[in-house]
Amino acid sequence: MAGSEKMKLFAEKSSWIRKMFEEGAKLKAQYGTDNVFDFSLGNPDAPPPQQYNEVIREIVMDESPGMHAYMPNGGYPWVREIISARMSAEQQIEVNQGDMLMTCGAAGGLNVVMKSLLNPGDEIILLAPYFVEYNFYVDNHGGVSRVVATDSEFNLDLEAIEAAINGKTKAIIINSPNNPTGQIYSTEALNSLGRLLTKAASDHNSAIYMISDEPYRKIIFDNHTVPSIFKSYKNSIVVSSYSKDLSLPGERIGYLAVHPEIEDKLNLVNSLTLANRILGFVNAPALMQRVVAELQDVSVDNTIYSKRKKIFCAVLEEAGFTFTPPKGAFYVFPKTPIADDVKFCEFLQEENILAVPGTGFGSPGHIRLAFCVPDSVISRSAEGFKKAINKALTI
Repeated sequence: MAGSEKMKLFAEKSSWIRKMFEEGAKLKAQYGTDNVFDFSLGNPDAPPPQQYNEVIREIVMDESPGMHAYMPNGGYPWVREIISARMSAEQQIEVNQGDMLMTCGAAGGLNVVMKSLLNPGDEIILLAPYFVEYNFYVDNHGGVSRVVATDSEFNLDLEAIEAAINGKTKAIIINSPNNPTGQIYSTEALNSLGRLLTKAASDHNSAIYMISDEPYRKIIFDNHTVPSIFKSYKNSIVVSSYSKDLSLPGERIGYLAVHPEIEDKLNLVNSLTLANRILGFVNAPALMQRVVAELQDVSVDNTIYSKRKKIFCAVLEEAGFTFTPPKGAFYVFPKTPIADDVKFCEFLQEENILAVPGTGFGSPGHIRLAFCVPDSVISRSAEGFKKAINKALTI
């Protein structure tokens, strides 16, 4: 066959979201878009802030020489200076422009980190449920994923994490607010994780990193807050993007920052910068670097997602689902009424409802529902959810 066997296998493993997308296209063609309730894609639909439109118009019209030229591989120093100032307040530790790089989205940033940290066979701990592509990012750079489940409410299970650490452990990836659960890890839990990693690194005489994937940091509900990773652990790296808080997923603009006191910082930052180049990113998009530099105190109207969360939780509760209400992001991850989450998604499809099986996120027995859709789509799906549960319970 054309292509590698590995990529064929990966395509099969990562097919759930794409499969739901394809099923949705068929249903919409058959029944009409307004009669299909598609909760499969985490594609932010809140409009970018008005300030974004104003800034990008101004920057696009700038005809100064060099506007589209190469810059340092880590990004414009003046842009990093602006972002590091905002991160200093966010992380409650002074971050300098030399501690960070601009990246091609958070996905690009995570691959840069993996390239810089991993030797063949090194292990990365993933916390289930997890964003499905983490597995592939780890494999891209010769690493091995070791999956550890969170607890019943998707909080950190510190005993399970400790049991998974060994001499090959290089890092743990945390994602808070979490995709697919909307959980936010508490300050106390992160501090405990930091102490656990410090002890484990000493026991194994090898640095263990905490990598925090934070694209949903500003999408939070009910006065919850996202704690500082840097305050909890010295050997930590934050990766984020503007895909969600500015609704710019297609523009592929993000950043990463290392803790100012991280071990061997100079060599690590140099490695990250080189990885940014040789992975083929070269540098983050010049235009979007200039744009986001002007929008550090701006984000989408979060009340849009907050309202939808309340509507969806009411729909699910009335239908009889068991779930942990999300504290952030724009997903809810209810338990399925039968153990076979894939089969339950088939019952939902019979009601023109599209969900992604929890199996795809390493947590079978659940479904992921994305509420970055119009309010009316959520409300009109209510009867379909009830019918699907009734079908499932009568088999």
